[in-house]
Amino acid sequence: MSNVVCELTESAGTHVRKLMERQNKAGALLRVSVMGGGCSGLSYKMAFEDQPGSGDNLFEQQGIKVAIDPRSALFLKGLVIDYQDGLNGAGFTYQNPNAKRSCGCGTSFSA
Repeated sequence: MSNVVCELTESAGTHVRKLMERQNKAGALLRVSVMGGGCSGLSYKMAFEDQPGSGDNLFEQQGIKVAIDPRSALFLKGLVIDYQDGLNGAGFTYQNPNAKRSCGCGTSFSA
């Protein structure tokens, strides 16, 4: 596990661990990927998986094993995933240096 593609902040790591516990997914991988769709063309996806795929970039952040497929890694290099809980709502936020444009909801971008 050495090809760090993105960063999970402490807040994001804490929330991911809580979700893992609630969903009985302790020890699972956090898959971060990019999918076609969303109002800006591409959208972020996160899910828990038991095994990595072939060719995945594997690394550890905040004590969480993260897997990113090679295609998604092209769009996610330098991404910072945070979790914010405030008056206007709670959720993961994405700061992507590769995004040329992002939508208002913050989960869709174009590169």
